[in-house]
Amino acid sequence: MRHTQLRSFHAVAESGSFTAAARELRVSQPTITTQVKSLEGEFGIDLFIRRGRRIELTDTGAGLLDITRRLFADERDASDYLNETRELRSGHLRVGAVGPYHVTDMLAAFNARYPGLYVSVTVGNSRQTVADLLDYRTDIAVLAHVDPDPRLVAIPYSRHRVVVMCPFAHAFARRRGLRIRDMHGQRLIVREAGSTTRRAFDQAMRDAGVEAHVVMEIGSRESIREAVAKGIGLGVVSEAEYVPDPRLRALPVSDAEIFTYAHVVHLGERQNARMVRAFLRVVKGLLPPTPIRSKRASLL
Repeated sequence: MRHTQLRSFHAVAESGSFTAAARELRVSQPTITTQVKSLEGEFGIDLFIRRGRRIELTDTGAGLLDITRRLFADERDASDYLNETRELRSGHLRVGAVGPYHVTDMLAAFNARYPGLYVSVTVGNSRQTVADLLDYRTDIAVLAHVDPDPRLVAIPYSRHRVVVMCPFAHAFARRRGLRIRDMHGQRLIVREAGSTTRRAFDQAMRDAGVEAHVVMEIGSRESIREAVAKGIGLGVVSEAEYVPDPRLRALPVSDAEIFTYAHVVHLGERQNARMVRAFLRVVKGLLPPTPIRSKRASLL
């Protein structure tokens, strides 16, 4: 088994195409095909199921992909380690985030400090963002909620108050703020189950014995804003994610501490990786003098 065979297999498995893999590795497609077939022939296995122009990983291929992800992540880290004395002028940092709002300031500061580095950002839900980090598809994750996991290190970065959005024609729009009991019986448009904003607001209502009438569940902040503007119901959003809109009012809740949080997360085993360490240095410079304590702080 040769390194080039594994490299070719990994490129095909990650890109989903022999053509894309050849383009990525800057070799001909027949070379990629030969390397993969040679690896399969050497061990008498099938790594891909070929369905016309489409390919799928076999169970054996999926297991090997888990190994090559770790292998090539370690290879990148080894290269970074050997280049430790050189200034960071080139390289690729891969960031996963649950939304653009919290991560933008970090990326701007990182780009200002390391303008020669290439940064790619993948935006997805919390589950996929954590999976990408654990599978070595990303180097850093920016998450609102972090479940306990011994493989992860999470740094509390910021917290933001949750506010209620209402259409300008709603009676609440004339107020400067709300109390949590004002939400009793109100028509409410919510994010999907598991959303940190929804979780925080639901908990505050349960604590106060308040029941709102959920009329719609939407997995997009932008769609919720449009539904609120059309008068379907009220919405809740983090202040950091609220986009001023002449059709809407954003009202704080005066008698309840309702916050969402942002955490910078990385794999504990990669805390000395060059790119990870560079990003964490930038983040440290952005943190307030007083450490942020989230409700999960004891787990981080």
